[in-house]
Amino acid sequence: MTDLPAASIDSLVVPDIAKLRPPSSTHKPRILILYGSLREVSYSRLLAHEAARLLEHFGCEVRIFDPTGLPLPDAEPATHPKVQELRHLSEWSEGQVWVSPERHGSMSGIMKAQIDWIPLAVGSVRPTQGKTLAVMQVSGGSQSFNAVSQLRILGRWMRMITIPNQSSVAKAFQEFDAEGRMKPSSYYDRVVDVCEELVKFTLLTRDCSSYLTDRYSERNEDADKLEKRVALTSI
Repeated sequence: MTDLPAASIDSLVVPDIAKLRPPSSTHKPRILILYGSLREVSYSRLLAHEAARLLEHFGCEVRIFDPTGLPLPDAEPATHPKVQELRHLSEWSEGQVWVSPERHGSMSGIMKAQIDWIPLAVGSVRPTQGKTLAVMQVSGGSQSFNAVSQLRILGRWMRMITIPNQSSVAKAFQEFDAEGRMKPSSYYDRVVDVCEELVKFTLLTRDCSSYLTDRYSERNEDADKLEKRVALTSI
């Protein structure tokens, strides 16, 4: 027996490779895309649709949430129809793509509002835990990674599996044609890379995501609560 005096031995579980290789689901990977601008000509929206086409080509079922009409966080109750739509789509998804413009060196407020409306917990369930995530941004000027870096922090906070690759499209106004389609470029190639990688990670993890995110600290906390609940401290 290993000498681990600080640990609760009953809550320690040796990783089981069999649980990392469950039977594979046969339905299409379900991907939700969020974008962060309401402008009439929104390059984050155009990039979101470009990503959707690629993901559908790679065999995914894709839904894009339109943030038009979504209230500011806490300005309306969670029963607001747009909030409910967003939360249902988030729950439905197995992976997500977040696409934000960079404004004042940060993600847009519209992008942040959507993420803030997705709850960290519903009862004992964390709605985004174990889902895959890809992050992208568009910039009006030179290439920057401020928005995608912040999106990564949020993804970690939401306990999502954020893939290593990411996309940052500089001078986005030059990268789309009059029909709103992205032109061939190294930026487009990176978008393809990100979408392909997201699908691979989603296929790899979706059936074992609950096991991947099963944590000693939470098992131990649950055991402590159970012990306190059933303990007979008095008769």
